[in-house]
Amino acid sequence: MPVLETATLERLPPAIIIPAYDRKAVRPGIAHLSVGNFHRAHQAVYLDRVLARPGQAEWGIVGIGVMDDPRERAKAEALRAQDGLYTLTECPADAPDVVRVVGSIVEYVHAPDDRMAAIRRLADPAIRIVSLTVTEGGYYTDEAGRFQLEHPAIAEDLARDVPHSVFGLVTEALRLRRDSGAGPFTVLTCDNLPHNGHVARTAFLGWAQARDAGLADWIAAHVTFPCTMVDRITPAVREADAARLNAASGVEDRAPVFCEDFIQWVVEDSFCAGRPRLEEVGVLFTDDVAPYERVKLRMLNASHSMLGLPGVLMGYRIVGEIMRDADVVALLERYLGLDAEPLLQAPPGMELHEYGALLLRRFRNPAISDQLLRIASDSASKLPVFVRDTAEGTLARGADATRIAFLLACFAEYLRGRDDGGAAYEVVEPHLGAEDRALAAEADPARALDMSVFAGWGLGENAAFVALFTRLRTAIRDQGVRATLHGIVAGEG
Repeated sequence: MPVLETATLERLPPAIIIPAYDRKAVRPGIAHLSVGNFHRAHQAVYLDRVLARPGQAEWGIVGIGVMDDPRERAKAEALRAQDGLYTLTECPADAPDVVRVVGSIVEYVHAPDDRMAAIRRLADPAIRIVSLTVTEGGYYTDEAGRFQLEHPAIAEDLARDVPHSVFGLVTEALRLRRDSGAGPFTVLTCDNLPHNGHVARTAFLGWAQARDAGLADWIAAHVTFPCTMVDRITPAVREADAARLNAASGVEDRAPVFCEDFIQWVVEDSFCAGRPRLEEVGVLFTDDVAPYERVKLRMLNASHSMLGLPGVLMGYRIVGEIMRDADVVALLERYLGLDAEPLLQAPPGMELHEYGALLLRRFRNPAISDQLLRIASDSASKLPVFVRDTAEGTLARGADATRIAFLLACFAEYLRGRDDGGAAYEVVEPHLGAEDRALAAEADPARALDMSVFAGWGLGENAAFVALFTRLRTAIRDQGVRATLHGIVAGEG
């Protein structure tokens, strides 16, 4: 089995698609912070396509790892050893898998090794776009949209001479570029947040203002922060997955990725230093990303939460299993059709009912064994983004809030760390404090609605919703999630 690296590309099994361009001629023009599986299955794929177009060789990617943990170090070592190459297995529901080698990452920097070196790399005038995927909760903005300078992680980093955070790395690089006359770059967020470009602008300007008001003014005047909508289901790759993928491809890859065959990227066309011709490879550029963003967040991402939280409690662990549960499918169909769709306006060229049906087909794809624990993780950050607007709209129009109350009750019970069968699982909620956890654990079921996750939703002030939430959470405690869900679907709840 050949080891994946530049020297072995031409010797890979013939069924594998390899880059259709000369990687030696590629020059980095984009730096991406936090090179996770999603970036490698999404943005890096679009750049791989664009590099095969004439005159686009200046748009290679410098991957920059930000976190300092064993997994991130192993990934950095793997990608460096493989010259930035990795295999991506795209898995259609009803056709053979397609394996390709993605070649758009031509350099990898692990910032914790030398953060000043990472800052200087970002300050290189050739870098014209800095993109990032730091998760929904990674922007440290509060309910009012204010950057949380007082947050311990931010306050600690602001005190450092050489910062560790993405905000510090990018802002200090912009300082160097301003001082040298190199000019600005575009900051392009690829995270699942409403108006994500505006959120990123608030966060980076908040950081800059705390360090240097003059620099903040320069950034505000010259740096652009486009909004984006990104979509591709990309599961985590466990050790067993990596072994399976390598056995199927016939390639020894230390960093394989797999994903569905669907892919979408909608981008606001606002780039201060130029951009690649991504419209030629399937990216939709628009003046208004918001309608696409709302549909995706409130339908796809919210449905993922509707799968993940009840699913973990019911003992399911992968999406393919839970999508064979008729009650779960009925829950999703009703949530999409009765709760989410009536509050949305479809963007041009989209029909909401067809989009919902497509989502269910994507979830049923047996090749995409996405982990429900991954989907359920960090729900304290996800639920306000994915579900709040639908919850508020449902209450405002006096509609049935049963499915929303059930989801939130499952979130509160998920925090206990044991499913209905008694099996323990790891609760990953990095943005949920001890006070919130204590509220969720109180004997009074309704106290969970006082958690900061639900601040501003108006749930606790709605007596009918409090009663509904209390009844469903009590039913979950007494009967389990499966029986409670069956009652809801059968019309008893």
